[in-house]
Amino acid sequence: MEKFLAKISFIIVITILLMSCNATKHLTDEDYLLTEHNFEENDKRIRPRKFRNTLKIEPNTKALGTPLKLHVYNIAKQEPDTVFDAWLYKKPKRPKRLVNLLSKKQVVNLRNTYIGLNERIQNAGEAPAIIDDQKIEATKTNLRAWYWNNGWFNAEIDHEITKDSLRQHASINYKIDTGDAFIIDSLQSAIQSKVVDSIYQANKVNALIKEGEQFRTADFDLERERITRLMRNNGIFNFKREHINFTADTIETDSKINISLRIEDLKRTLEGDTTNLGYRLKKISEVNIFTNYSIDQKDAVVTDSVHYNGYQIYSFGKRAYKPKVLTDAVFIQENQLFSERNRTQTFERFSDMRVFKYPNIQYQEDPRDESGESMIANVYLTPREKFGFTISNDVSQSNIVDFGLGFNSSLLVRNVFKGAEILELSGRGIIGSSRDAASASDQFFNVNEVGANARLSWPKIAFPLKTDKIIANDMSPFTSLNLGFSSQQNIGLDRRNFTGSFSYAWQPQRRVSHQLDLVNVQFVNNLNLNNYFNVFGNSFAQLNNLALNYQELVDPTLFETNDEGAITQLIIPEGADGFINTLEQANIPLTAEEDQLASSIIERKERLTENNLIIASNFVYNYSNRLNIEDQDYFQFRGKIEIAGNLLSTLASTIGLEQNENDNFDLFGVQFSQYAKTELSFIKQWDFDKKRVIAARAYSGIAIPYGNANSIPFIRSFFAGGPNDNRGWQPYDLGPGRTGGVNDFNEANFKIALNAEYRFNLFGAWNSALFVDAGNIWNVFDNVTDENAVFQGIESLGDLAVGSGFGIRYDLSFFVIRVDVGFKTYEPNPQGGDWFNRYNFANAVYNFGINYPF
Repeated sequence: MEKFLAKISFIIVITILLMSCNATKHLTDEDYLLTEHNFEENDKRIRPRKFRNTLKIEPNTKALGTPLKLHVYNIAKQEPDTVFDAWLYKKPKRPKRLVNLLSKKQVVNLRNTYIGLNERIQNAGEAPAIIDDQKIEATKTNLRAWYWNNGWFNAEIDHEITKDSLRQHASINYKIDTGDAFIIDSLQSAIQSKVVDSIYQANKVNALIKEGEQFRTADFDLERERITRLMRNNGIFNFKREHINFTADTIETDSKINISLRIEDLKRTLEGDTTNLGYRLKKISEVNIFTNYSIDQKDAVVTDSVHYNGYQIYSFGKRAYKPKVLTDAVFIQENQLFSERNRTQTFERFSDMRVFKYPNIQYQEDPRDESGESMIANVYLTPREKFGFTISNDVSQSNIVDFGLGFNSSLLVRNVFKGAEILELSGRGIIGSSRDAASASDQFFNVNEVGANARLSWPKIAFPLKTDKIIANDMSPFTSLNLGFSSQQNIGLDRRNFTGSFSYAWQPQRRVSHQLDLVNVQFVNNLNLNNYFNVFGNSFAQLNNLALNYQELVDPTLFETNDEGAITQLIIPEGADGFINTLEQANIPLTAEEDQLASSIIERKERLTENNLIIASNFVYNYSNRLNIEDQDYFQFRGKIEIAGNLLSTLASTIGLEQNENDNFDLFGVQFSQYAKTELSFIKQWDFDKKRVIAARAYSGIAIPYGNANSIPFIRSFFAGGPNDNRGWQPYDLGPGRTGGVNDFNEANFKIALNAEYRFNLFGAWNSALFVDAGNIWNVFDNVTDENAVFQGIESLGDLAVGSGFGIRYDLSFFVIRVDVGFKTYEPNPQGGDWFNRYNFANAVYNFGINYPF
């Protein structure tokens, strides 16, 4: 604890020192540090976000009100080479002594190391923003250009500098008078090619430049892209973007603009002579697919070919792929106009299949067509390696395993049945050490877990009926079959887990994806029920306290005794199970509160030790308008619905399933689960430039048991807390409701989670975040009767636990290492709740994770 407090104290001291650094330490007497800039547009204060990229001078970036990057920059020596040389030659004999002690080469390396260290510190920081008249004038020039490009042709920019000579600080106030905005009054077109003109006129309604709208240069660039894309998707193979020209007339138009669009025809200039070739519609006359092309064997001879569904398929050697799987992935069709969109879809589909490398698609004039209007499309495919094998290991720690070593291996086989299938076989093994191992052992590694998984996927919807009209090939459909198994030894209840699923995935739109698990089966078999009260120690403590309170009414053989013969606690498992039998026989006069507690302990034990059989179907809808991984301004919605046990429940009597003592049906001796479950998640991010992002998430899920079940299986229930949830609590420590997390693994069937965090850059690859999390879990529509755990309606929203804190993240480009420190800000409890009662480092939760929490 003393070491921990020392580390925290060190971090706080370093932070205070950085915050108290003199930001102007490297400035000359004539320099002023720019600490603030303001913008007034037509006498109204505005934020510079819309034109931030045009600013040549800005105040240094601040983190929590402090120019942290500037302070980091100031740590480094400004001229490290000069400083090192001055130190080295300060004493005449020092260079010779260093050379004798090290070597001449090592002294040079020492100098380079010193210089490199200071340069790296400077690169991680940010140079001071010094008032510079040239940069200010350049900023004003850029601002005028920005306003001109957005329709304010007569904008006037002025500025005023306010200086604080004592602190060498300065601020700039820009005053912007935009004048009247210019509006597009008319749009005329002059298109030399009749073919191009007909396509343009037929799609003119989609034009991005419209009469009555304000002039914006960006709209003209987007319109050029639209026209180019339009032509290349409608048969104009060699359409050139540079042939599109716009001219604007503003002479005596009273802030209105007349726009003229001109598209030149295709011409060729040879030795000074220009020939008008003219744009033509190009039609695909033939599509050839080469299945195993290699640039190293470009002169190889085709030995196998087949004509299938309008495509010619060639192979250099024996053909290894079924024709249909290839033709389904090619969206370029015979007797179809050339379309860039179809070529792009073909690229993407073959890439998604993971069987071929990025394809090469080439077009050539068809020599059989003298008109020059036909083209042959050649699709060259280069297969990936048929086999792929990986092996890895890792170190882990959890609330059960104190130290674990994991070993992972996977084998990938491509094109298993000649239909571009991918078979993935993986295995995982863990050996570990645990103080809570089910069986006592002197060995350090006393627990283990093994697992295996097999996944077969193929690029189509595998269904007895045709689904092309519902899920077309251009929706990138896939089918997958998954089988999995895992087994634990000396861990918890020594659970064996069998899983299987048959799933479909497709993408109906670029921003929308769907996944349907037609069948999702899971069977959980708990082998070591005698270890229950060793794993769930809180439940045992509650049960043991009841037994000690009424020990005179309990069989003394159920208790352990000390050397003096005094009763200490119930024997696990015999004593605990025996006392439960005594409670169920109502032989002990419990109070109403004690009776409810006993019932809760017994119900929870029965539910967590029972085997689970889940036969479900689920559907997932996902929408995201994120453009790419660099886009930090987007929103995402995900919805999932799962139904389990309905078909079995309907057919139970018909197929002769047996009923158990609870009048529920068993399948293979296990009561199958029946429930409906839904989950909704919404994520929104706002990008404020300079790596400053506000991210928020709202999540809710509910699982309702009915029919053949009165509770939700543990593996399908919800929990709260952890690095991706409410970071003020460890996983499973929060809830349900205001119970105070009295159980070892708290879970329930209704959840609300709300998260928000402000992410910002510290320096270099180091980032930070401030966050607030709110959420909880409750029981609803099941067999739990504890009022503190049951969701009672709107009033239960007062049980939302609040955690807050800060995080440090290190960006490795391909993933982010994250450490978040969460503090319990508001803790619901049976008495109502406490604010900031345990808001300190002693009760903080340190969350380690990879990538962002949402």
